[in-house]
Amino acid sequence: MVQHTSLTQDVEAGTERLRTQPLSSEKDIGRDVEKTEILIEWDGEDDVENPQNWSTLFKTWVTLQLSLLAFGASLASSIIAPANRTIAEYVGVSEELVVLNVSLFIIGFAFGPLIWAPSSEVWGRRWSMLPAATCLACFSIGTAVSQNAASVFITRFFGGFFGSAAVSNVNAALGDIWSREARGTAVCFYGLSVVGGPTLGPLIGSAILVNPHMGWRWTEYIAAMLNFAVVALAYFCMPEMYPPVLLKRKAQKMRQETGNPLYYHPHERIKVDVKSIITKQLSRPFKMLLTEPMVTLIAFYASFVYSILYLTLQVFPIVFEEQRHWSPVVASLPFLGMFIGILAATGVNLGNQPIYKRKCRASNGKPIPEARLPPLAIGAVLMVVGLFWFGWTAAPKYPWQSPVIAAAFVGGGFNIIFQQCINYLVDVYGLYAASATAANTFLRSVLAAGLPLAARPMYHKMGVGPATSVLGAVAAVLLPVPFIFMKIGYVLRKKSKFAPVSDD
Repeated sequence: MVQHTSLTQDVEAGTERLRTQPLSSEKDIGRDVEKTEILIEWDGEDDVENPQNWSTLFKTWVTLQLSLLAFGASLASSIIAPANRTIAEYVGVSEELVVLNVSLFIIGFAFGPLIWAPSSEVWGRRWSMLPAATCLACFSIGTAVSQNAASVFITRFFGGFFGSAAVSNVNAALGDIWSREARGTAVCFYGLSVVGGPTLGPLIGSAILVNPHMGWRWTEYIAAMLNFAVVALAYFCMPEMYPPVLLKRKAQKMRQETGNPLYYHPHERIKVDVKSIITKQLSRPFKMLLTEPMVTLIAFYASFVYSILYLTLQVFPIVFEEQRHWSPVVASLPFLGMFIGILAATGVNLGNQPIYKRKCRASNGKPIPEARLPPLAIGAVLMVVGLFWFGWTAAPKYPWQSPVIAAAFVGGGFNIIFQQCINYLVDVYGLYAASATAANTFLRSVLAAGLPLAARPMYHKMGVGPATSVLGAVAAVLLPVPFIFMKIGYVLRKKSKFAPVSDD
């Protein structure tokens, strides 16, 4: 820790040691300097430079900016979906193939975090998100001015690649500024941004599409303008919040102000050459996905429910436009039903917060990540009920309210599962949370990109009821997963190579 003496005393003491001890060789000099180095840490528990000690109001303001960055990226993923038929006709491809404009964006979501998450653990959260969000806006404009299918698909992929920076890193950034007890609430509201984008995007996109003065290109122009505005706001108002980077800057500042070269922080000595970046930082999410059982299990479970969210972008038009013959804007309104379910599920997640706090306090303040998991059981049941309910009441002979309410159950189940899984990963992995969530994001994005491609052929061939029942059956098989997590989560954490605390 930082020596509890004045800076002048530190400098004098260090200088005196170097002056009075005779050194006979360069090796002796190296050993002496190493002995007298002063490790920089926070100046006690109340250090105002520690992001954990920022005021609640300021942390809320930072959380809002982080949420807006994530919302801009998630909205961009789906806002173009209602224009699929129009784009297919314009570029001369089938409606089955044009789904790639969404799937490739999500594939970008899969590969982007493998770079953005580890880079945030080297250079900090701010500079891993803002340049990438700027590039997302630029590629959105690229899609808007595209003249052929290849340019649409390529720009959409890179839009997702850069847009994934906020989606994958915000969770870890929230862990930097909020305590374990308070972070659950912050993640609840951030989660609304992540899942709100895909559900509100089709409604906004369809309204733009039917406007005679706009058209499909404006779905991308609007996404670009939103992301440029959020980046401008965050550039001027959002500080860096990753503790190792802040401590590194503090060490550099103290060396500059005092002239004492002995102040240092280990983060300054991280290698950033190409070899170390590839072998350590970029490979970490894959290592965690393959070697960390908890990351693997949560990733597979979250991936299934996440793919259901993006599957609805193709299924809802089939159910409400093709079968019920609703207009594009009206056919997008059921997404509001799903969003209402997402909002309602936030109450379940917030309701678990007091229970989580009590368990942590009962363990003398030690984190109890498994206390995050009970709501998963509720989310799992909601997902199963919602899928079967939607599948067998979607036909036009049933009142439209029935599938819309079922969609709310699906949205609620997804939101509960998604948020608690992320909370658990951040609880367990601490400084490596960005890599853990990147591994999760990679797998779920791959599945979420693939399932929508199969949606139209599957639903047209099998029918809405049987096709949705297949998904419901998978959800039913996964019902025991939350209970398995709660039962063996502690054992799996003890085997972790990346968790900062291996034994509670």
